[in-house]
Amino acid sequence: MSNIDPEYQSADIQDIKRMIPHRYPFLLIDAVKEIKLNESAIGIKNVTFNEPHFQGHFPERPVMPGVTIVEAMAQTAAVLVVKTLNMIDNNMLVYFLTIDKCKFRHVVSPPDQLELHVKVLRGRGKLWKFYGEGKVGDLVVAEAEFTAMMVPPEEA
Repeated sequence: MSNIDPEYQSADIQDIKRMIPHRYPFLLIDAVKEIKLNESAIGIKNVTFNEPHFQGHFPERPVMPGVTIVEAMAQTAAVLVVKTLNMIDNNMLVYFLTIDKCKFRHVVSPPDQLELHVKVLRGRGKLWKFYGEGKVGDLVVAEAEFTAMMVPPEEA
């Protein structure tokens, strides 16, 4: 008997690359777990010193930029939407429309594992609104509400 709850799905890096167009150095999530269609997901970002932004932010004390934390939340949300709409391999583009109530509470640095908890606040068709939290362990490091639009490449 399996220990995996059938209510939840997951996505590894190969799956993610089939769902969103981002690539190195801007693909900011390594996996997505606990995907509950149309409701929530948890993205995983393994923060490593090799990432290009750490060369200048800051070389002596590497700090993951807050905007990349929010972008990683959005990438997690995009995977959730693509899975929900069963749009894998459709090359959907994702555009931010709004970022609200954004707060950065703690520094994220190598070798942290950043969990990106996203919840659907509203979702219909192309337009989706989310609440996201970045966590390292039990510590909330960032939070934001954001709206994004999914667009096929031919409509971009």
